[in-house]
Amino acid sequence: MPGPYQYATPTALEYFSSLVADDASLSLLEAATSIAQDEHPKLDVQAVLTEVDQMAEKLKRRIPVDVVPLQRLRWLNRYFFHELGFGGNVNNYYDPSNSYLHEVLRTRRGIPISLALIYLEVATQLGLRAQGISFPGHFLVKLSLLNGPHNGEVIIDPFTGKSLSREELDDMLGPYKRGQGLVGDFDAPLGLFLQAAPPREILARMLRNLKEIHRTAEDWPRLLRVLNRLVVLLPHAHEERRDRGLAWAELGQTDRAAEDFEAYLRHHPDADDSTAMAEQLARMRRGEQPRLH
Repeated sequence: MPGPYQYATPTALEYFSSLVADDASLSLLEAATSIAQDEHPKLDVQAVLTEVDQMAEKLKRRIPVDVVPLQRLRWLNRYFFHELGFGGNVNNYYDPSNSYLHEVLRTRRGIPISLALIYLEVATQLGLRAQGISFPGHFLVKLSLLNGPHNGEVIIDPFTGKSLSREELDDMLGPYKRGQGLVGDFDAPLGLFLQAAPPREILARMLRNLKEIHRTAEDWPRLLRVLNRLVVLLPHAHEERRDRGLAWAELGQTDRAAEDFEAYLRHHPDADDSTAMAEQLARMRRGEQPRLH
């Protein structure tokens, strides 16, 4: 037990909880970097942030102070995608390491959202107005160029470094819109899908990518750690508690599973799966194993 002047080191989840407790002070890059501590407990998050700062500072020293935003953007893209060699991991897209920012910095390979987070930080430190876009199926970056003759927005694919036209964005969006029935009279404008994503939403998307990877692999311990973060990050997304209950059940922790199922049913008594969840809960209370498959 710590003495009167000693403090226990926070767990990885406690650290993450402190970072995401308040939207106003949420540090996106720090919180996103800390996700890797589940797999790499000794990871020095501050060292990773310092590495990104040094990357940005190196480029800042090269760019004249009077350069207009469009030229600043061109410097950034040349530096990030060509000189540093960041790009998509096309050979192993579903490797969990693609979501660990320290690994992305080391290998220069990642998925759109992890590449975007590093790109966004460097862009912001260069004085550019850069925001993440939670585009269906593919995370993007939006840069607003508000000065000089090239006012407007540029959409960058962080996976390839390519600037995307409206036609290309419409083509990317087409399968999603058709799958959701957003065609004909129900069509939705492209601009609706190009809104800036808040930090909490970006973190949720990162975690849900890992959630799907671990669920597909039936890696219940890793899935549970991701779900613990999602429950902390999104306390009102009760489906994450339901899914955590399923992971607890797979690990034989029926008491904890029952607690999460109860919370889910309390908030969603009329959900489509409420009957199935209630049956699972009843089996647990009788001391029977839940039927998960």
